[in-house]
Amino acid sequence: MSKHFMLMGVIGITFLITGCSEMGVKAWERDVLAQQEMSLINEPVESSLNDHVYFSKEASSGGQGFGGGGCGCN
Repeated sequence: MSKHFMLMGVIGITFLITGCSEMGVKAWERDVLAQQEMSLINEPVESSLNDHVYFSKEASSGGQGFGGGGCGCN
């Protein structure tokens, strides 16, 4: 009984350790994730507004390749 319990414990720990070893996106799965339905913000107007706020705030540090002072006056 003890050997059986130890064997099951070793198998269980092995499954726990290797369970997350294949995390990540495979090359053939990227086309599915790149579809419009899979984006976090599905509305184009909202996405455009969020991009404007992002580059207005991050322009002083070079966010998304925009130049400017970060005040939103580009």
